[in-house]
Amino acid sequence: MIPSLFLAHGSPMLAIEQTDYTSFLEQLGKSIRPKAVVIFTAHWEAQTLTISSMDDVYDTIYDFGGFPPELYTVKYPAHGSVELANKLEKLYEQKGIDVQTDRVRGLDHGSWTLLHRMYPEADIPVVQISVNPYLSPKAQYAIGEMLRGLGEQDILVIGSGVTVHNLRIVKWGETKTEPWAIDFDDWIIEKVQSRDIEALDHYESEAPYARQAVPRAEHFVPLFIAMGSGNPANKAKVIHRSYEMGNLSYLCLQF
Repeated sequence: MIPSLFLAHGSPMLAIEQTDYTSFLEQLGKSIRPKAVVIFTAHWEAQTLTISSMDDVYDTIYDFGGFPPELYTVKYPAHGSVELANKLEKLYEQKGIDVQTDRVRGLDHGSWTLLHRMYPEADIPVVQISVNPYLSPKAQYAIGEMLRGLGEQDILVIGSGVTVHNLRIVKWGETKTEPWAIDFDDWIIEKVQSRDIEALDHYESEAPYARQAVPRAEHFVPLFIAMGSGNPANKAKVIHRSYEMGNLSYLCLQF
């Protein structure tokens, strides 16, 4: 059975830099070889849950600016899967969730930077799904919960985001991690591993430094989706934890 994952996509530079984190992603890809990947990305927001539905090769979207020219030459020519997209659409429709499909959007950097490291051959079909950051954590969890069991079919569900993500207060070049970022992630890990959904649903008022860590929820909510899609019988596991620029978190969890 393939577990569900929450993976941090952090800086787009992870596509071309060699770091401890990119080495981790490379090894993770070697240890998990799915038939297909379903990825919820923080960089695709939609009020209605939207599922990419195509068999063709995706365009690679460079939804960022100011990075080295080399980064804009990276391509990730993965194929989609209409068959899997249709299956997911039906699952959500049966549960009364409004859902729609998209046949033109490419892979944004919340998806392709991670997958480029994990599966560099781009030979695994990918279905990309949007997020709605305005839904509650419980609602996000329920969206993931509806995909529970895909791991038994060798389909990997990934929530791609970041727990501590506040680009206004990152410290460029800083190698020492600020204590508040660690405290926030510690709280998240504790509540996730104890499956305290009620506390997580109120993280904005209960988690330490929540407003600093999560000024806007789009990068945070993929965590709850990944958690919901995992096997509840398995305790959540921290599979990587590191930081850069003082407080940008690369916390990754397995469910």
